[in-house]
Amino acid sequence: MYPTGQQMSFQKAPFAVQVPSTMMQELDPKETSSGGGGTQNGGGGMSQAEFALFNSDRLQSDLQVMGNKIKQHEDNVKFLKAQKNKLDESILALQVHMSKLPSRSENTNLQGEDINEQILRHVNSAAGVLSYVQSHHYSQASQLDMTNGVVGVVAKLGKVNDENLSQVLSDYLGTRSMLALVYKDYTSVKPLEKYNNQGNVDRNGAIHGLASSIGRTIEGHFDVICLENLRPYVGKCIAGDPQRRLDLPNPKLPNGEYASGFLGYAVNMIQIDPAYLLCVTSYGYGLRETLFYSLFSHLQVYKTRVDMISALPCITDGAVSLDGGIIRKSGIFTLGIRSVTNASFSDAVNVRFAKPTASQTTDNYSEAERQMNELRWKKEKTLEDIKRAQVLRDHALYNFGKKKEEFVRCLAQSSYPNEVVNLLDVSSGLS
Repeated sequence: MYPTGQQMSFQKAPFAVQVPSTMMQELDPKETSSGGGGTQNGGGGMSQAEFALFNSDRLQSDLQVMGNKIKQHEDNVKFLKAQKNKLDESILALQVHMSKLPSRSENTNLQGEDINEQILRHVNSAAGVLSYVQSHHYSQASQLDMTNGVVGVVAKLGKVNDENLSQVLSDYLGTRSMLALVYKDYTSVKPLEKYNNQGNVDRNGAIHGLASSIGRTIEGHFDVICLENLRPYVGKCIAGDPQRRLDLPNPKLPNGEYASGFLGYAVNMIQIDPAYLLCVTSYGYGLRETLFYSLFSHLQVYKTRVDMISALPCITDGAVSLDGGIIRKSGIFTLGIRSVTNASFSDAVNVRFAKPTASQTTDNYSEAERQMNELRWKKEKTLEDIKRAQVLRDHALYNFGKKKEEFVRCLAQSSYPNEVVNLLDVSSGLS
């Protein structure tokens, strides 16, 4: 195939390597023939040695890229851990600061009947049972699975300045909703109730067993609200408002004029403890965007029934008036006079939103609680980010190990290892 005595050279375009003639002199001329399975194919293509060299260089390049990825993941993990340490320091400093402030329990100058007493009078309700245990047996209650993740009772999570508004909002929601238990997520709700093999409620387990232990029986149904499962308000909040009220447009009549007597939206007329304004859920939402937006949505508040009826064309999600008027939704009106004469004892016990206090010490402690909730939420998110970064790093390390094994196997399985080594030497010398 080649003229006698003609010297052939191995040429490889990607590396532009010329194999020295001494290497060719050591080769058997027969091995250079087309039928000998030699180091170069008949079409002038790449030899097995050159292919092994090419493949090894490709694997080396892949290993270098993967190594850089591993370093990026490791740097990210270090950064996140440093952030977590800073948050730990901030939490510790805030805990020290809070220990020097009077807590809310030390400022009991609530106006009107204590909301907790209203709830406790509903002795056979889930809220009444849980509130009783938490009030009288706090250390034991804190160890119960059913108290993990609990935020509170709806009636205790908001305050209203006007007594008439507090009453009409209570009437709008009803006692069952006012006594609903609020939890962060459904995982925290599951310990509340147990079921037998037939799917019936176990009256001796969970909260029903707890009620029996204090001589009570939970009657009927009770509502539990999971904040993580609610569809939150995702619009803007009013800029600069410390209460983070929702930026909702004022209702307009068909003629373009604003509705007369409109006082605001119920969701914005609830005053929320600063501790619950932010970071109650894992997504950073507070009680206004989740709990109260779910309960009231765009419920409008008017000064009088006359004003409310006049605004019917622009009422979509219901309305209430300070003199007791209630429109539950478009087309559904609540009429008559509120009366407890024929009501059962449980329904007769009025549960209303408390009136906010004007205690500066309470406000300071509440603000510290809000900051603490925000810091803890940031720490939880950072820990989640660390876990994800570690998983990505470990996955990259695994892939790097597999690629390294492939590289070693590529060299070991080469038909001409010495030639590959020589070519590698020549290539490295040229680089």
